[in-house]
Amino acid sequence: MTVNNLELRSAGDDCDLVELVGLTDNMVDEIDDVPTARGGPTTILAGGKPSVTEPPPKGCGSRRILPINANLRAPCTRKHEHSMAIPDAHLVTGGSGAASKGDLAVPRRIRGLNRHAGAHVHPGSRRVTLNGSPCLVCCSRSIPEVNCLQGFGQTPPISLIQQVQGPPTKKFLELFPSGHRQRSRYSPQCPGIQAAVRGLAKHLPLGRPFFDAWARVLWSQKQTDELFTRLNLKVNKRLKPADILQISSQSLYCQEPVAEKELVQRFLQKLMMGNNRARYISVKETVSEMNHIQSGTATGEESDTFADFFHIRPVSIDETTHKHPLHPMDVQIAVFHCSDHFLKQLLVTKLSQCQYALPLLVPDPFTRHIEFPLWTFRQIKKTWKTTEISGKETTFTNPIYDAKTPMVAFFRFGSVLSSKSQLMNILINEKHDTFFHRHCPGSSRNRLLMDGVVEIAWYLPSEKSTDYFPDCVAFCNLHGDAETNKEQLEILTKMSSVNVVLLGDQQHISRNEEILQRLFNGPKPLICLLPENSSNVTGTKSLKFKIGLKDRGQGTVSKELRKSINTCLSKSVSTFRIEDVGKNSGIITDENSHECQKGKDAALQITWLLNGKDMSSIKEMYLPCQGELWHMWCQMNKKKYKLCCSDTEKQISKIQKEMNQIRVQQHEHGVTPLVQLFIQSMNSHFPLSNEKCYFLNWIKTLLDKYSTEGLSALYQEFDEKWSKHLRMKKQHVESEQIKHEQEQLEIISEKVKATNFGLEHILREMGQIYESSVSFQMGQKEDKESKLFLPKLAAQLMMSGHMMELMDGDAAHVPVVWVSAVLDELIKILGDQRVFVLSVLGIQSSGKSTMLNAMFGLQFAVSAGRCTRGAFMQLVKVSEEMKSELNFDYIVVVDTEGLQSPELTRKSSRCHDNELATFAAVLGNMTLINIFGESPAEMQDILQITVHVFLRIKMLRLNPGCMFIFQNVPDVTAKEKNMEGRQRLKEKLDKMTKLAAQEEGCDAECFSDVIEFDVEEDVRYIAQLWEGSPPMAPLNPSYSENIEELKQTIISKAGQKGGIKLSDFKTRIIALWEALLSENFVYSFRNTREIAVHRRLEEEYQKWTKSLKHAMSEIQNKLSTKINNWLHKVEYKDLQEEMKEPLERVYKSLEHYFEENREERSILQQWREKFKENINDVYENLLKSTKTELDEVFEK
Repeated sequence: MTVNNLELRSAGDDCDLVELVGLTDNMVDEIDDVPTARGGPTTILAGGKPSVTEPPPKGCGSRRILPINANLRAPCTRKHEHSMAIPDAHLVTGGSGAASKGDLAVPRRIRGLNRHAGAHVHPGSRRVTLNGSPCLVCCSRSIPEVNCLQGFGQTPPISLIQQVQGPPTKKFLELFPSGHRQRSRYSPQCPGIQAAVRGLAKHLPLGRPFFDAWARVLWSQKQTDELFTRLNLKVNKRLKPADILQISSQSLYCQEPVAEKELVQRFLQKLMMGNNRARYISVKETVSEMNHIQSGTATGEESDTFADFFHIRPVSIDETTHKHPLHPMDVQIAVFHCSDHFLKQLLVTKLSQCQYALPLLVPDPFTRHIEFPLWTFRQIKKTWKTTEISGKETTFTNPIYDAKTPMVAFFRFGSVLSSKSQLMNILINEKHDTFFHRHCPGSSRNRLLMDGVVEIAWYLPSEKSTDYFPDCVAFCNLHGDAETNKEQLEILTKMSSVNVVLLGDQQHISRNEEILQRLFNGPKPLICLLPENSSNVTGTKSLKFKIGLKDRGQGTVSKELRKSINTCLSKSVSTFRIEDVGKNSGIITDENSHECQKGKDAALQITWLLNGKDMSSIKEMYLPCQGELWHMWCQMNKKKYKLCCSDTEKQISKIQKEMNQIRVQQHEHGVTPLVQLFIQSMNSHFPLSNEKCYFLNWIKTLLDKYSTEGLSALYQEFDEKWSKHLRMKKQHVESEQIKHEQEQLEIISEKVKATNFGLEHILREMGQIYESSVSFQMGQKEDKESKLFLPKLAAQLMMSGHMMELMDGDAAHVPVVWVSAVLDELIKILGDQRVFVLSVLGIQSSGKSTMLNAMFGLQFAVSAGRCTRGAFMQLVKVSEEMKSELNFDYIVVVDTEGLQSPELTRKSSRCHDNELATFAAVLGNMTLINIFGESPAEMQDILQITVHVFLRIKMLRLNPGCMFIFQNVPDVTAKEKNMEGRQRLKEKLDKMTKLAAQEEGCDAECFSDVIEFDVEEDVRYIAQLWEGSPPMAPLNPSYSENIEELKQTIISKAGQKGGIKLSDFKTRIIALWEALLSENFVYSFRNTREIAVHRRLEEEYQKWTKSLKHAMSEIQNKLSTKINNWLHKVEYKDLQEEMKEPLERVYKSLEHYFEENREERSILQQWREKFKENINDVYENLLKSTKTELDEVFEK
């Protein structure tokens, strides 16, 4: 239906009524000519397509609008109210069936006003007051026969409202016609509608303000529905971590700009990678938007006159195709509402890593209930440094939900030009937008879900001169007008240490005078920010400050505000703790759900066993099977494999007997109460998977809390002892005292190792219980069978996304029986799926685990120092759409312990590193060799040993690939500038491979003959992790972008290689570990050159021992003849005298070899004493055996 030739009779000049009322939502109208004289007519062209869902209003056609009742020549002096307009709703005028005089229409937006304007219907009349800012058409217009609120039902006359008895809420709910009660979003039965009405009824009388606010509620509800539809989100279909973390085409190939329905996936993808630009995602324009021409003429052509060039022409918007841009924070909050509790926790953890503010109080957009997501804070830990009054520096590492800090609350009354969130960002971190504000990219006025949201962020001092605050401080930000979010305001002001309020004009101050007076008279410090005041900071003795904002720079204001806050905090003793927020009434805490509480209760039963006990003795008490007994068994097992090469059956049998005795002792320990409770909770208490997940998360959280508390005290004690140790060295204190202090440091180090207690240690204990039960030969059959379900529990944990220990880092051993059993159970659950194994190697603290976490959204342990011990594996699922393309179903990600750990001794570190590196490199289909910086020198020696072992275990028929990842390379042109460096890397790898091949008698000529490697494609450069210095520095977005590119390359290469079956993966682990145990000789060397030097030394050693044996043989023959002739017994000293000269010759030859070999002297020195001892042992053994034989000759 097209409506043409509508006429407007103007009451004055400059009338800018752009659009008409009376059109349906999918119609467009434009002014063809604007009148310039009073009373002059204008033609308004209206066009569009008829609505297919509802008939046009009766009488809708050409209409004559009555004269405007206003004199526009007089200046406008009235105060304008700001009201939320409903941009796609219109009042219907005229036509038959109009309501009688006195009827009231719930206010809708009058088409034709600028975007700041709104409309109010005066109760009891037919006059509509238009108001807004800027004032273009400030007047009262007479609209005849207003009768209907399209889309939400008709409202009854005022007289009927006045006759209804009961409270206002009941009155309002009875206004709905029965035909509309079935609309779930907009009916009185909808919880969100009921909550909104109750909230309005508390503050507004039943009349115009009430109905005006009600219109805004309905508009917001409709816009919220449209938002979730545009994002392709469904509240009743919650997103889960497994949906986000799987490998899908969208997660690999999604490029910006994206379509609206891809926006959520792209946001989550960037957030999981720790990209702090996740909020700033460009969206594709639709065809209609690209074709849309902003023009005031019918033909779409702009006039070329000067007057028309600067004239603001009306914009025609086709409301069926044009949509407001999505606000970035609406996307984040919408995703938050549509996620299950575990994905919410992961989202907030990643937001914290990006140094974003975190949601503390979140109003539900549909039920209007205020939610407190305490569960989402459980995995976040923060570290900061402070200086005590004594001058001592103290480092704190605390779970943030339990940290007691002062809290500064920010909120505003009314609308102001200054951005509160932007001011807070400058206050906390000038270089990063912790809180999203109106000047951030993508921000728009049509924000739907953020009003009433309270976000929290922390300032973390690093004990530097640039610190803004001396201690950790929490900052809370209430978004939206505090006047309409009084529940959140009450909670914040009650829990805060300092209140900071940003005030609007005098009208808002007057309207909220009661609240402001209460804050002013209260005991807590108050800081008022006044946009209309230009004065400097002023304050009272009671810590009440005011700071002017008008005509003042943000730097000056933030400096004064920071100083005022510090003054307030220095005199305030109140502290804030996140867990205490849940004690407030009127809010819903997510942890109060039945499933979460059941999981928490089961976890508390376990942790209650730890109360009051020394954390360093917990493992010995509750996890006895994995302690000293397991370490002894591992050492004997390695010793047994060394002896296998010498075929000493008697010694092997003896060692095996001792190993069996250790298994008996392990079995005698049985299942401790702690492990028993864990197994019972996992095996029987939880029929629902969610409850199991809650239980596991609670276990990790509570154990981490216990460990953190114990470790903090030990680290502090170690720091004090270490400082004392250094002072004693400088003062040249007696060596005995220094030695004593060194022993104390070693004791503390052992306590630190013992105190580190987590879920992985419980699972390790389960593994040892299982292995001892399987190998125990004296137990009852029933007892064995009772332990056989343990691998199934571990397999279920892997299925739910938890890590599985592959190599015990403390014992440096693979529990092959346990790992095999778990993989067997995994095959029973999943089938014999194909997997691609991706492992990582690198020096300690080079960022291996951080890289894997960013790449796949995982949660491997990350921190400075030796945080990962041994090797862990985790499953990453491939989506159904990608399985056929990649030819595998899962990626097995293997994270390994950092090499060259200072915690290990030099000798043990070398063997451990070589063994671990070889295991990870051989096990993976692809290995990421992670290098911090641009030099691979630290990894070169380890790679040489790895190549040696590859050449020795060719029978496994392995063909792994590798990529070199150089991290912390800030230059974007690193690849181009390092072409020469890559070439040198290839030459070094080829040279060491050739040397290793010569030593092993193989034909390999270059590194790629052993390990698949292309120097052009398999060398990548990654930017530095942080933008600045922690703890306040955000993650570098370039780092995340580099990781995303790396992930795409890895998956592409993985698709070309294909995967292996889980059963083959299990077989490879068993065969590989046995092969590595047999090749233990290689691990004691640093590189190929050391192996070659040692072998030449061994050849010389054989000559020396052969010389001694030959000399002793001659002496024995000589003395045997004497005994037969003279019947004279030979004494021990006689043999020593005879062997004196041959022994001196050997020692002289040894010294000459070590001294004359100048090129190899530095390498040889490490074995000098050892070979001297070996020669002496050979000499002593020869003396003893010869003396025994000569005595036998004498006896005969």
